[in-house]
Amino acid sequence: MALLDVLNIETFYGPIMAIRGVSLKVEKGQIVAVLGANGAGKTTILRTISGVMDPKKGTVAFEGQEIQRHDPNRIVGYGLAHVPEGREVFPLLSVRENLMMGAYLRDDADGIARDLEAVYGYFPVLKARADQPSGQLSGGEQQMLAISRALMSSPRMLLMDEPSLGLSPLLTKEIFGIIRRINRERGVSILLVEQNAHMALEVADFGYVLEVGRIVMEDTTQRLKNKPDIQEFYLGMKDAGQRGERRWKKKKLWR
Repeated sequence: MALLDVLNIETFYGPIMAIRGVSLKVEKGQIVAVLGANGAGKTTILRTISGVMDPKKGTVAFEGQEIQRHDPNRIVGYGLAHVPEGREVFPLLSVRENLMMGAYLRDDADGIARDLEAVYGYFPVLKARADQPSGQLSGGEQQMLAISRALMSSPRMLLMDEPSLGLSPLLTKEIFGIIRRINRERGVSILLVEQNAHMALEVADFGYVLEVGRIVMEDTTQRLKNKPDIQEFYLGMKDAGQRGERRWKKKKLWR
């Protein structure tokens, strides 16, 4: 049984269908990436899983329990935490207060203290600025805080939406290094939405390609990296040449 099993979900913004018949799985211990252009529906998938949006059709099962249409706070309590696009920290609260907000459903003081030290270990700058208002942090530091706040809920799975957004290449590399450590050291499974295909395919085990609300390709990331289609449109490898473009057009994946 997969840790997360999304089956044939359809989610709308008003009359507009944002995702149509999307199915995907995340096994325990996996990092799974969802690739796609702006507007493809990647963020909508995460919002549907985390309860921010309700699907009109389909199911979302976490550890075998259907959770679609459950309130987001209940879903956090199940062990599934969402790191949203754009960080969305509480700017007037201190770094430490933001972190404690992530643990608001917990009552194990010793475990909270251990997790607080653990996230300070991942991101020492947060410990150094624990009493500083989070709105004064840099973009990269706020991303570190958003990830750490989610970890304070003691999740079994993280949903991560564009963790590299607006960050320098150096900070992006650092953030993805920590994502890999969180997965390997803590056993936290991760569903990663990311436009930086190079980094996403490097860190993930399995990947899905989303186009106009539909999954059009899925495979191990090692195989995806070797596909001319992916090389041409996501990795910018010109030696894939027109062969990849012709294949995409022939399959009518780009509409």
